[in-house]
Amino acid sequence: MEPTMECKRRAVDELRRGFYCFLASIYEFELTAAQIESMSAQRFPLDDPDLGSGYALIAEYLRHRDSGTRQELAVDYAHVFLGAGQYDKRMAPPYESVYTSEEHLLMQDSRDGVVQSYRAEGLDLPAENTTPEDHISFEMQFMAKLIERADAALGDGDETRYKDLIGKQRVFYEEHLQNWVGDFCDDIERLCHTDFYRGIAQVTRGFMRMEDDFTSQFASAA
Repeated sequence: MEPTMECKRRAVDELRRGFYCFLASIYEFELTAAQIESMSAQRFPLDDPDLGSGYALIAEYLRHRDSGTRQELAVDYAHVFLGAGQYDKRMAPPYESVYTSEEHLLMQDSRDGVVQSYRAEGLDLPAENTTPEDHISFEMQFMAKLIERADAALGDGDETRYKDLIGKQRVFYEEHLQNWVGDFCDDIERLCHTDFYRGIAQVTRGFMRMEDDFTSQFASAA
């Protein structure tokens, strides 16, 4: 039996949600040994037109993993995202405000905008959080939550809520991902020492291109 349009849409959304969660976990902290082993066991679609080249770099890097891989990746994470070991502090800061404010500073208008978006969905960060809210991992977790809630609305037959959440995904993508993640990925590729993070940058860039198409199409159809 041919899958219904609703089933197809929910399957696509599950893939999108999973990818946002995956990228959020990559950018939030240095990788754990368990994460490295889990990714090493994955079979990446190397022929994917948008993501294949990045997947190939990641897979090849992990194929040669050894007892020093976790440390090597932790050092590269600190070097790229925290500016560790660099006298001029060149880095790829994982914060929207740094890329979108005129003076390239933290805690600017972009941060205020994402906080408003989170609060509109009842998703304030924990009180003990000290990381600026426009960190890429938080923004991607938020998109994953919007997709999860849209899927639940679709399952409940709540068309009004579903359309509202689809619209919010498009707006958040346009206002808080599209305008900086490409430049962020360029900086990662320029600064990283491992093919793992070079691959992650390429995969992220490819996924953002796909999201531009997905969110535009879904918002138009909703």
